[in-house]
Amino acid sequence: MRLARATGGFVPPILALPAVLGLALLIVPLGALVARVEWSTLWADITSPVALDALWLSLRTGIIATGICVILGVPLALVIARSGPRISALLRVIVTVPLVLPPMVGGVALLFLFGRTGPLGQALETWGIQIPFSTTAVVLAQTFVALPFLVLALEGSMRTAGVEFERTASTLGAGRWRILWRVTLPLAAPGLVAGVILAFARAIGEFGATALFAGNAPGVTQTMPLAIYTAFNGSGVGQGTAVALSLLLLVTAILVLLLVRAWRPSRGTTGVAG
Repeated sequence: MRLARATGGFVPPILALPAVLGLALLIVPLGALVARVEWSTLWADITSPVALDALWLSLRTGIIATGICVILGVPLALVIARSGPRISALLRVIVTVPLVLPPMVGGVALLFLFGRTGPLGQALETWGIQIPFSTTAVVLAQTFVALPFLVLALEGSMRTAGVEFERTASTLGAGRWRILWRVTLPLAAPGLVAGVILAFARAIGEFGATALFAGNAPGVTQTMPLAIYTAFNGSGVGQGTAVALSLLLLVTAILVLLLVRAWRPSRGTTGVAG
């Protein structure tokens, strides 16, 4: 009995009611989405030309954006994890900003930076390069919103692993690069894998920044979220296709959560003697 009370905690039973209501608020709308799926035409909806264009564009740009997140995010996470408390706290706040900003603000910021009147936009235009409202803009918008997920997941894993094994490897004569590849990254592998999965999921689900910075041109910048939005505004693909694509994104999100959980480091459990 003592064991059951210890493991069950001391939550007042009355709190079960708002907990159930909160859970219902999350589950019932998703159930309503699934209920609207036309299963007889699901495959045809997903494989329609416009839907396939949006699907492949999302996957292609999402993979590229995730690759950029890895190239930029791994060094950034390492710098944050190995910096002093003040510097790491400041860097962590900066990295977290895109998570709390409305995506539309990110799109406006990217447009002001890479647009014709922006500092980088003007410089690139002299070389005949225009980024806004292009597929490249989709990748940049996805990278902007997805990078914090990888950095924070990997940085937390590196910080938890500590530096003891790195110091031991250093005393045995290993160089900095050898320590990074043979000690640091293998120890932080669960965080890296989780960060990559979360970054990819965030990238393919991005809407706001992409809409403002890249536009909504079918086959060029219209990703799955934009195709869904276009359909429910009365143009583009039909609502059946929009529901089918919504279901596809929902299934992707569930798979992402399952993969992240599978790679999460196991935690030790403690028992209470009876």
